Amino acid sequence: MALLRRFNTIRSLYQTLEMHQSSSFLSSRSYSSGFSNVSQFYGQGVTSCLYKTQTNALPWTCRNTPTLRSTTAAELLIFLNDKKSLSTQAPTQTRKVGAQISMTSPGFVYEPYALREPIPFWKRYFTRTGWRQTKEDIKSELKSAHAIAKLRKTGYSKQKFYKEAVELYKEISTLVANGDKTSLRKAVTENMFSALKNEIKQRESIWSKVYWELVEPIVKIRTLRARLIGVDKNDLNKAFIQLTLEFLTKEKFEAYDSKGAVVAGDKTKEVLVRSIWVFEKSLFHSGAHWRLCGRIKV
Repeated sequence: MALLRRFNTIRSLYQTLEMHQSSSFLSSRSYSSGFSNVSQFYGQGVTSCLYKTQTNALPWTCRNTPTLRSTTAAELLIFLNDKKSLSTQAPTQTRKVGAQISMTSPGFVYEPYALREPIPFWKRYFTRTGWRQTKEDIKSELKSAHAIAKLRKTGYSKQKFYKEAVELYKEISTLVANGDKTSLRKAVTENMFSALKNEIKQRESIWSKVYWELVEPIVKIRTLRARLIGVDKNDLNKAFIQLTLEFLTKEKFEAYDSKGAVVAGDKTKEVLVRSIWVFEKSLFHSGAHWRLCGRIKV
């Protein structure tokens, strides 16, 4: 009987998912911004590499830096069971245009990606804990599918986007290595710029100059998650999309002191680096382009 009940549960779940695969709406609670160390959404631990630094930060970053985060952003909910109104109370990054205020970014990473421990087959399908995680995994995949479907209507191509994402990865990493804050501002969101500016400041207080190079082609790139963030409950087309990508790359790095002596790294050696970056784009601003809005600790 227990087994029969479980199969009935599966059937009910899939019927529910089929009924609502074409609609996914956001509702949000108010959130606050604060300061935290590397372990938060915009933490410095964006890479996993073979050489040692004081943190899991970018190769040219030596110390922890306080960065902005959203403390309750993860409390936002997407309702799959009925059509809820879309209302994100989060205009934290806005720009005045005449008498109007234009929102340029939500200012947080919505439902940041997190690795999960693999569950044995028997535990996933024959325990309540396994069923619960399976349900959450299916809901997460449906949210990603809905976001990608919405993005495709704007002319999205995965291969084209991957090419652009690799160029952004290379450009942003090079700008940070060179300390070019003016050009960096255009490639990242406001909160991300604040975090990277602090990284550059701390790095320059220790190292006079750094060398960084991306070995191309990269080893691997894949999409981990896609999310939509609505900003107007009366117009569901007004939304931002965030894509979380995993990069597996080979990079070269070397740091120098004020006298030009090598103090860290070795530019003759390739280092395998794993990074998870979150890119964001507005779906309702003309001429909007992809920008880095966050990095996930590996």
